[in-house]
Amino acid sequence: MNASPLPVGDVSAMIARLFVYPVKSCAGVELQQALLTETGLALDRAWMVVDARGEFVTQRERSRLALVRPQLKTKELVLRAPGMLALHMALDAVAQPAMVKVWDDVVPAYDMGDVAAQWFTDFLSLSEDGTPAPNAARYRLVRFDPQHRRLSSLKWTGGVQALNQFSDGYPVLVISEASLAFLNDKLIAAGHGAVGIERFRPNLVLSGLQAHDEDRLALMRIDAGEVPVLLKPVKPCPRCPIPNIDPVTALSSPEVSDTLQTYRQDARVAGAVTFGMNVIVVGGVGAVLRVGQALSADFDFG
Repeated sequence: MNASPLPVGDVSAMIARLFVYPVKSCAGVELQQALLTETGLALDRAWMVVDARGEFVTQRERSRLALVRPQLKTKELVLRAPGMLALHMALDAVAQPAMVKVWDDVVPAYDMGDVAAQWFTDFLSLSEDGTPAPNAARYRLVRFDPQHRRLSSLKWTGGVQALNQFSDGYPVLVISEASLAFLNDKLIAAGHGAVGIERFRPNLVLSGLQAHDEDRLALMRIDAGEVPVLLKPVKPCPRCPIPNIDPVTALSSPEVSDTLQTYRQDARVAGAVTFGMNVIVVGGVGAVLRVGQALSADFDFG
C-alpha cells in the first residue's frame, strides 16, 4: 500500500543532508539514510569522552576532538585522527558499567576499556601544535546505556517525554541551508571566509526554506513511508563557542560568534545567540530518513 500524501502546509522543504555524530563532539558522519529511533538518529551521540572524574569533555575544553573522524561500519565503529593508528571497536562490544555526567545529568554508561582510553588520552594530550602538553589529563570513552531514559526538558517539550543519549539535551537538531547561506553572506561582507554546516553539527539540513524559517515551524511531517515521521521543533539552539572552531584544523577564531551576535539574539532563550532548532520525535520511530525526502509544515507564530 502506498503512503498517503502529506498534508499541504505553509512550507514545503526537502532533506538535503543527514548527519550523525557517533562520539559526542567528534566529527560527524554524513549519511544518505538513517534510522529514526526514540533518541534521534541511530547511533547519534551514543559514545562520549569523559575525564578522570567521569565528566563529559567536548570541543569547548579540547578542540582537538574536532579532528577525530568516526566511520560507521556494519559491525564496528572506527575512529581515526592525525598521527594515530585507527581505533576499531565492535558495536556489540562488552564493556564495564560506569556512571558519568553530561551537563547536569548523571547517567549509567559502559566504559569502552583501556585501549580506547589510552587512544583518547594520547591524542588529546597533544597541544594544538601537536607537541605533548604538560600535566596531561587522562580520558576515557564511554557508551550510553540504552536502558536508561534521559529526558529532554519537560518545560520545553510541553510535557512530552523525549529521549536522548549523550546529546546536549534534545534528540534532533535541524538547520536550513538558507540560514547558513545568510550567515555566510554576512561573513563574506565583513571580509571573512564562508563556513560549512559542519560547524553547527545538525542532524537534518533542509533545503527549500527561507533563512531561519526553521525557527517558526510547528509540527514537521516527513514522507518516509506508510507512517509519516512527525518531528516537533521545541527550542531554539543556543550557541556556545564551538562554531568558531574550524573542523579541519581545530583552531578557533571568533568571527562566527561575533557575526551571529549582531543578528541572532533570541528573546525565547533570554537573549542567547541561537542557530537552528532542537526537535523531538513525536511519531515515526523505526522509519528510515533519506536525503531527498519531502517535508511539510505550518508556521507557528504563537
